[in-house]
Amino acid sequence: MKEWLVVINPNAGIGKVHKDWGKISKLLDDYGLDYHPVFTTGPSHATELVIEHVGIGYRKIVAVGGDGTMNEVVNGIFGQKQIPTTDLTVGMISVGTGNDWVRTYQIPMDYEKAIQVLLRGNTLLQDAGTVSFYNSETKKMRYFINMAGLGFDGLVAQKTNADKMRGKGNPFLYLKHLLGSLFTYKSCQTSIIVDGKTIQEKIFSVGIGIGQYNGGGMRQAPDALTDDGLFDLTLIKDMSKWSVIANVRRLYDGTIKKYKKVETLVGKSVRIESACPVLLEADGESLGHSPFELNIIPRSVRVIIN
Repeated sequence: MKEWLVVINPNAGIGKVHKDWGKISKLLDDYGLDYHPVFTTGPSHATELVIEHVGIGYRKIVAVGGDGTMNEVVNGIFGQKQIPTTDLTVGMISVGTGNDWVRTYQIPMDYEKAIQVLLRGNTLLQDAGTVSFYNSETKKMRYFINMAGLGFDGLVAQKTNADKMRGKGNPFLYLKHLLGSLFTYKSCQTSIIVDGKTIQEKIFSVGIGIGQYNGGGMRQAPDALTDDGLFDLTLIKDMSKWSVIANVRRLYDGTIKKYKKVETLVGKSVRIESACPVLLEADGESLGHSPFELNIIPRSVRVIIN
């Protein structure tokens, strides 16, 4: 058995992993990484591969792909029941379209530098979250380790992921759908309960962060700490499309919380109910609709950081 399990999503980055795997594997070989590569073939396959290989003894995992690939790997870490989640170590070579989880830890996008981070082996026990949601009448649950986005964020992610599934995409895909969706999206009356405190508002979007970034570099939870046992919530209240356009820069430079239509909170548990269906994404993956329940799992995933 090899030391590392390397989980490769060839479709990540709109096929960039498939194109660049030869380059990445040569660097892994050059640096002497003792690894076993496995390739995903569809949704949730990375989760299945992690559960299977943890069962035969693997304890170090590298995700090669985007935020969705890392999300599936983490769901595999929680899905296996043989050992504590903190006995597994996961790192990342990020080749996605958003690459938001690595931004918080300043892990380089350069393949060689990312491999050097893996080999240095500096680790942190970071928080994870659970989110329950609905697909039609069926209640489901998912783990996540970066950020969940509700409302407008969920709609933009749904459109972005649909384009990626069709093989269409570029670094500005999320921004394209962010601006395009403004003309069809309607805010929804929403009840948000954070650690027992209730807020009733007409909500444009909600970001619930463990990490700081989502949407391909938007710093929507600028004060989030990945190991403090708390979600950082950014509530954007109902606002006109022109106000959104005028303040998009705030999402990228981390000043969004200073805008008058924004409220920030922290908490360990969140429940969200809405008067109309609200869409959800977590770690960039489109999942389902309201109502939602989210809970933090403090310091439950051992990750390799820069």
